[in-house]
Amino acid sequence: MEFDLENPLQNFCDPPSSLFLIESHHIPPQTYFRTLKSRDFDITVRREVISLIYQLSCTFDPLLSYLAVNYVDRFLANQGISQPKPWILRLLAVSCLSLAAKMTRAEFSVSDIQAFLKQGEGGMIFEAPTVRRMELLILGALKWRMRSITPFSFVPFFIALLRLKDLPLRHVLKERATEIIIRSQKEIRLLEFKPSVVAASALLSASHELLPFQYPCFLRAIFDCAYVNKENILKCNNVIQDITMEGNESAFDLVSSSETPINVLDHHFLSSESTKTGSITIAASTLRQEKDIKRRKIAGYGDSHALQISQIEQC
Repeated sequence: MEFDLENPLQNFCDPPSSLFLIESHHIPPQTYFRTLKSRDFDITVRREVISLIYQLSCTFDPLLSYLAVNYVDRFLANQGISQPKPWILRLLAVSCLSLAAKMTRAEFSVSDIQAFLKQGEGGMIFEAPTVRRMELLILGALKWRMRSITPFSFVPFFIALLRLKDLPLRHVLKERATEIIIRSQKEIRLLEFKPSVVAASALLSASHELLPFQYPCFLRAIFDCAYVNKENILKCNNVIQDITMEGNESAFDLVSSSETPINVLDHHFLSSESTKTGSITIAASTLRQEKDIKRRKIAGYGDSHALQISQIEQC
């Protein structure tokens, strides 16, 4: 059965509720998060393995890297590495990528990366039997649960809650949320939250950037979902916000590109809001002014829980 990160358990009759019930089985336990917070050494090991995965998979779909890093975190949490020598870290990165490629059917081969490995320190390469033995060790640590439930598994569910009828808007919102999720994976603070919470927070962050006038209603729609915890959503939002603020130019480039022009978002929404209120106008401005406006909107996001709740009540 083909594996899709958005629909990992295709044989389930009721995917949304099923995913929420078992998502904790596909993430590291909380002890792993607490250990990373308290031990710089473990953070360094994780950072080095993730860096290797990004280098080895830079020409592939980012979802391949995301799945491989999911395997790394779960392996380190359940099995760990007693002697994190450079060659062991490389072997772990290669093996997790190999497993992820097999799951997603990506055209990734261990032999394809031998040239890259030779360029590194010591020119170390791994024979196929060595990689297979490491793969079996990883599979055992993960209890053979390779169809990982990730934040991508919940994005379609939460987008459906927003009741957006405009397909281009739905697409742009999904793409930005996906970008935020991928960018956020390196942040250890997000290991504290379940994939569903990360997905909801990333989607809310994307909606606040791209569709600010409907953000309060989007927040209310997600808060009304029986499967989520409001406090966790707000807490995760703060972490996501820190990450997006560091790279908010990416969001501005997204909505200003030729594929997703600014008027697809702002003009569409502003015109619909002006129909309701008769008081909203669109001022002509330069791209720099548009970016400055969005920065101010982002900076004011999540100032307090009380403010967010008051916004919800206006819907």
